[in-house]
Amino acid sequence: MLSLAARRTASICRVRLPHTRAWVPDNDTTDELGLPTRPVWSVRELLSSYATTPLSYQKLAHLHKLAALIPPVEGSPAAEKLQTDMTELIRLVEAVRLINTDGVEPENLLEPIVLSHTEDMPSATKSHSEPDVGGKELLQHAERTVTRFYIVDTPSTRRR
Repeated sequence: MLSLAARRTASICRVRLPHTRAWVPDNDTTDELGLPTRPVWSVRELLSSYATTPLSYQKLAHLHKLAALIPPVEGSPAAEKLQTDMTELIRLVEAVRLINTDGVEPENLLEPIVLSHTEDMPSATKSHSEPDVGGKELLQHAERTVTRFYIVDTPSTRRR
């Protein structure tokens, strides 16, 4: 099964003759095996065909705030470069989201990695004799609860 990139490259490298179903390689851009002699498309070229709205400075500042980062000064070269880069990343994500994967089976699956525990490392697994504690039983360990919710004091709500 050809990957998406291989199928796209194969479709771009071939020229369809009018009124025929045959696909013939273009001799100017392919070698004797029909392989392209130079790149026939690029990610940048592909992404430029997708429309996107530029990322505003307000949205960039909001993303910085969510990430607990200090945003660059509005209008600075760093801010403009970051806005351009983020716009291109958004365009890439949108292009990936448009791919129809219905009926496509994964080519391989990653096998889970099993780490063995050594004696000097505490085991993260429970012993079989410990009962599972969950639900309302966990609430009895909290200092304060309301109905089925934990109450956690923050500096603004802490009682003295």
